[in-house]
Amino acid sequence: MPNKNNKKTVNNGNKKKKTSIKELGGLLFAKMMRGGASELRANAEEVNRLNVFPVPDGDTGDNMSMTIESGVAALETVDSDDLAEVMRVASRGMLLGARGNSGVILSQFFAGIAKGFENADTADAVTLGKALELGVEQAYTSVMTPTEGTILTVAREAVEYAVSRINAKSTIRSVFGDLVKEMHRSLKRTPELMTILKDAGVVDSGGAGLYYIMDGLNKVLNGEEIEDTPATSPVIKAAPVTSDFGPDSVMIYGYCTELIVQLQNSKCDVESFDVDALKPRLAELGDSIVIFKTDSILKLHIHTMVPEKVLEMCRTYGEFINVKIENMTLQHTTSTPTKEYAIVAVSSGDGISELFCELGASVIIKGGQTCNPSTQDFIEAFDEAGAKHIYVFPNNSNIFMAATQAAEIYDKSEVHIIESRSIGACYAVLSAISFEEQSPDEILSDANEAMERSATAYICPAIRDTEMNGIKINDGDTIGFIGKEIVVCESERLCAAKRLIDRLLADGEHFVMTVFVGKDSTEQDENELRDYIGSAYPDCETFFANGGQEIYSYIFVTE
Repeated sequence: MPNKNNKKTVNNGNKKKKTSIKELGGLLFAKMMRGGASELRANAEEVNRLNVFPVPDGDTGDNMSMTIESGVAALETVDSDDLAEVMRVASRGMLLGARGNSGVILSQFFAGIAKGFENADTADAVTLGKALELGVEQAYTSVMTPTEGTILTVAREAVEYAVSRINAKSTIRSVFGDLVKEMHRSLKRTPELMTILKDAGVVDSGGAGLYYIMDGLNKVLNGEEIEDTPATSPVIKAAPVTSDFGPDSVMIYGYCTELIVQLQNSKCDVESFDVDALKPRLAELGDSIVIFKTDSILKLHIHTMVPEKVLEMCRTYGEFINVKIENMTLQHTTSTPTKEYAIVAVSSGDGISELFCELGASVIIKGGQTCNPSTQDFIEAFDEAGAKHIYVFPNNSNIFMAATQAAEIYDKSEVHIIESRSIGACYAVLSAISFEEQSPDEILSDANEAMERSATAYICPAIRDTEMNGIKINDGDTIGFIGKEIVVCESERLCAAKRLIDRLLADGEHFVMTVFVGKDSTEQDENELRDYIGSAYPDCETFFANGGQEIYSYIFVTE
């Protein structure tokens, strides 16, 4: 839990008498935003560890950090003391860079504040209070079913307290002082509002992230120098985009490059060709990489500024069957949909990505636990999909809000968000329904039916001692859960996997199961599971697929 006495700051050595600040300007607020981003960045790992589930997938701190850093990065293009302009640019950057549910809520909180400042060159205490209230209102509106004991509560209670104390003598410093003080107290109360927090012995992670941001803003406001730490990952950079792509245009988004290569024995050993060995070299040339080998055919998708180098590399292994290179800057500014529908899916493993492509996915967004894509990632994927109707599979409850926010912003196509909260739900839909010759409403209805018929379960290691659902869990155990409910815990991974399979199949209602095998699984373990399922559930048709996912040793999907 955040400790106010554990300061991550350095003093500039010059103690100056504080002067009251009656008006907040754009330059000062931009500096405060940088301080808030640095303070959260320094404490992001602590926020990550506040994850309620005892599994190695805590990423709230990283998501919120990358969200506010996107707003700060956007401010690099602004040199103005106009508070309204600074807030507009920062808010837009945060909206596009928002990751995870906590990041989306954070971006909406600042979007509300920006509305409160939209006609203000500067803001006094009263204007600041009203803007903060709008921030809380918009944050709550962004969540379909607001839950108390979360970041929403921490924001609301802190703003209510700070605003209630505003009077004729109030300054910008006094408002922020009250805000941060009550935010810390509210955060400490979150376990009283959510039993799951109390049982896990943690405070709300999103509330903690918000506290660190506001504490950083307040420290800069009071003249403290906050120690800067390197950004954890790339953030959204604001860049001018022309409405036309001509001789004065600037290449911003690079090229979407897709290749199908016939591998040739005269150039490589086709049978033992190692796709994984190629990935680090491709990562030096671009991102959004999806690559897999089927028999002697190599398929590659990559976003790159240097497609010629990608072609040169791949031709050393074979000859091209098909090459497609599209200018994404041109797509981003002038593209119009050319096909009826497309599927955009989030995937967290190379094997899973390959399977989704084979089942009809047009664009794969790499992401999942600990790697949530941003709103901007979805917008770029929509551009790449280039269809009148785009069906989106977020495949994670912590990605759903970013996908929805992107759909609300995007205006070139009709975007339909499929409420898939797991890889298994997406797999069930892509395996069961056709996206052709049906109306959008029929497709959504069929997708929901397919997801209702399926169940998804996971096996992964526990990272701390706790007790959930009456199950005592020790650090290092293996836990199995269905949806969000932990149902088994064992010291041995295979024992946990077998018990989880029993929970899925014992009712006799499911006769088809797919097992996505993770990176940390061994061939011996996989064979033992095959034998167990074949012996215990001979009527169940079971498929094993190399998912290549991190964190989860096995993902079981029943239909």
